[in-house]
Amino acid sequence: MQHVSPVREPLVTGGKTYHDITEDVSRQVEAKPNIRWAIALAVALFFLGIFIYSVYRTLWFGIGEWGLNKTVNWAWDITNFVWWVGIGHAGTLISAILLLFRQKWRSSINRAAEAMTIFAVICAAMFPVLHMGRPWLAYWVLPLPNTFGSLWVNFNSPLLWDVFAISTYFSVSLVFWYLGLIPDFATIRDRATGPIARRAYALLSFGWTGSAKHWSRYETVSLILAGVSTPLVLSVHTIVSMDFATSVIPGWHTTIFPPYFVAGAIFSGFAMVLTLMLITRNVFFLKDYITLEHIESMNKVIILTGSIVGVAYITEFFIAWYSGVEYEQYAFINRATGPYWWAYWSMMTCNVITPQLFWFRKIRRSVVATFIISIFVNIGMWFERFVIIVTSLHRDFLPSSWAMFSPTIIDVGIYVGTLGLFFTLFLLFAKYFPVINMFEVKTILKSSSGVQHSHAPETMHAHSPNNQAHHDK
Repeated sequence: MQHVSPVREPLVTGGKTYHDITEDVSRQVEAKPNIRWAIALAVALFFLGIFIYSVYRTLWFGIGEWGLNKTVNWAWDITNFVWWVGIGHAGTLISAILLLFRQKWRSSINRAAEAMTIFAVICAAMFPVLHMGRPWLAYWVLPLPNTFGSLWVNFNSPLLWDVFAISTYFSVSLVFWYLGLIPDFATIRDRATGPIARRAYALLSFGWTGSAKHWSRYETVSLILAGVSTPLVLSVHTIVSMDFATSVIPGWHTTIFPPYFVAGAIFSGFAMVLTLMLITRNVFFLKDYITLEHIESMNKVIILTGSIVGVAYITEFFIAWYSGVEYEQYAFINRATGPYWWAYWSMMTCNVITPQLFWFRKIRRSVVATFIISIFVNIGMWFERFVIIVTSLHRDFLPSSWAMFSPTIIDVGIYVGTLGLFFTLFLLFAKYFPVINMFEVKTILKSSSGVQHSHAPETMHAHSPNNQAHHDK
């Protein structure tokens, strides 16, 4: 009896051909908006309206509209800033690192993850500008030539580090995302029937013809960008963690912050990708492309990063005890047992305990369980940032200045509003741009579909990279 080695589950199911992929993905762009999408967009726009109103109140009446006080002078705004930057991390990881490691399972989810990165960074960028208090002077933090006197630019300011981190991250992610869209825009351009759609997608596709020269340059630039982006995955959240770690506040000045923030960012980013992809998978009927194999692979990353975050929490407590510094010890005991104990234990439950359920294969491959746990992880990671910032500040060295922080309705409005901004952008992207990378899915079709395509006539689009020469390369 011949031993047959186990074969990995297919990444494209349903016996799809090249033509099917083009049809299934392009259909969402070409069809008229359906009622479910319109309702979702209306809800997102409602929350975007709350955001605009809350920002107006903040700009017109000042930071006094927020719940900040002299003791807790960083709170809701920085919590949300760090949370949104973290959510943007998975897109670059999926695009860059998994591309360099030639992981095929990234191909159906990379485009939505990259789009999510860009929209999350836009939401994050709002907060440093707003918490300046005078956003019309926001250009002060840009590295302009020092022709305005010694005041500009303060290179010791964490605000300046954030500007460097976010601007670099946003620009590289945007180029990476747009580059991947160009061949698919050409496909939709050639299928478009209306003159406006044809002209718009012709403009977006930059005159792409699908020639060998175009594909060669495309692949070269993709690899260069992946190489540039990989250090960004590690550096951007490291810089954000330095906002805290370089201070002398008990509970902040810890050397574990950079790796722990990076792991936490990937953790929350993958959770948000799962939340969005599971909804997209059902709404746009893409179950043959976003399969249980994709979901399981992402859940494995969540187990790993969630476990790293759990170890970091325990390490913080151990080092606080081991240091013998009573202020440091008090900061951590106060986190777990003080007035904000509910936030700490919410964080521990959502981030450390819940993801461990993914050790069970049945749960790891369950769509409903994955969706619920991904929501829990996003909530837990928000609480983590809240706990780090507020519990470290609200009881400082002088008991006379101890204070509690409670958000105002404007604080809550800005946060809920950024969710509205994020989902408005994502819904528009999912409708008018191909949400799955057609040509990349075509490149893995022969090896990962579970169907023998070698003897079947290949029906594929002229602009697909999957002619035989490309495959044999």
